[in-house]
Amino acid sequence: MKTVTVVVSVYNEEQALPQFFEAVKTVLDQAVWDYELLFVNDGSTDGSLELLERMAASDGRVKLVSFSRNFGHEAAMIAGLDYSSGDLVICMDADLQHPPECIPRILAAAEEGCDVITMVRTRNRSAGFIKELASAGFYRLINALSDVQFEANASDFFAVSRRAVEVLKGSYREKVRFLRGYVQNLGFKRAKLEYEAGIRVAGESKYSLRKLFSFAVNTILCFSNLPLRLGIYAGILTGGLGFLVMLYTIWTWVRVGTPDGYATIVVLICFMFAVLFLIVGIMGEYIAILFAEMKDRPIYIVERTENISQRRAT
Repeated sequence: MKTVTVVVSVYNEEQALPQFFEAVKTVLDQAVWDYELLFVNDGSTDGSLELLERMAASDGRVKLVSFSRNFGHEAAMIAGLDYSSGDLVICMDADLQHPPECIPRILAAAEEGCDVITMVRTRNRSAGFIKELASAGFYRLINALSDVQFEANASDFFAVSRRAVEVLKGSYREKVRFLRGYVQNLGFKRAKLEYEAGIRVAGESKYSLRKLFSFAVNTILCFSNLPLRLGIYAGILTGGLGFLVMLYTIWTWVRVGTPDGYATIVVLICFMFAVLFLIVGIMGEYIAILFAEMKDRPIYIVERTENISQRRAT
């Protein structure tokens, strides 16, 4: 019998966990696949860890990986992939915005030989207008800048086969990363399934607009080299503007005799310094990514595990 590993990232989800556990267990108990529930505790500060420990003690199919501190949602999903043992791995959140009712459809797609199953959100009733607008703008921007074309509204709710997991474990270990982008960049046989995000059962979203903006910047830098070419484009643009100002100055000198170029010079200097600082800032972001990769610090540190015998590399 094939086995599916359901990886669940948990950060301060004490109130949502009981409902999620019952909902996902009900669905998995009715599936034709065997299963394991792998919870990754991402340094929760509430009672999530104690609740997960009780679940693992009462059910051998519940496995627990607990971090030494909060390393972030992406690190938790990577740890779930590292510690998974199933023929298929499904990554989802514990707040029930990723409906467990979609799991049978995912398993059916896997039965058809799909290695990558992308879940595309058609509606998110918990997100406000600003977040929806920002999400749409982000995918338009990254698709315009990158050679890789991403599914709009693709989420961290996805499934990958064992061979896809091995590729992610061996070749996609960047410190600054965009996991759902890596999943869509794998190739293999793919399927796209649509779903409507459920209402968050408890707690609040851990992604503020500031975190989302930082996440978007890192994603663009990871998948596009175009920002580095802005220096060339800015140089061409500045050179063209300088040529136009020169023509304007000659024309004013011919017509007036003594052109007053003070305001023009100030505007040009401000414009050129703004472009210069923008390019320096972009280069600094790329250097910061290179520095993070050179330090080669662990993506996550595991403090303890439950119902898992073998420790994986971080």
